[in-house]
Amino acid sequence: MKIHTLFVEKSPSFASESRHLLHDLRESLELPQIASLRLLNRYDLEGLDDTEFSLASTRILSEPQVDSITTSLQISPEEHAFAFSYLPGQFDQRADSAAQCIQILTGREKPTVFSSKIVILTGNLSPAD
Repeated sequence: MKIHTLFVEKSPSFASESRHLLHDLRESLELPQIASLRLLNRYDLEGLDDTEFSLASTRILSEPQVDSITTSLQISPEEHAFAFSYLPGQFDQRADSAAQCIQILTGREKPTVFSSKIVILTGNLSPAD
């Protein structure tokens, strides 16, 4: 089966984690030039067909009322992005919980799920920043 990728981002009015991270970067790392910050959850799922992926996307991996979802991510030239995730062998609670819920949803074997966070910054940032 193919690997499906999903990007999930909170709507601006519900993006409290993004606001807190932006504040921390500006204050703790002394980067006041960061104009904005977007935080996305990325999921890579293996072992699902297209219908199961569609169901899992809206019923388990996102909250349709407060999240926007997409299967591709575009980064503009004015944006700077980086991602972070658990190292191989480290326990990823988010991925494990998602896999268990998807298994319950589909009634099939537990899929393989990997998760990571993507941070997208805008502002007058240099490579050193």
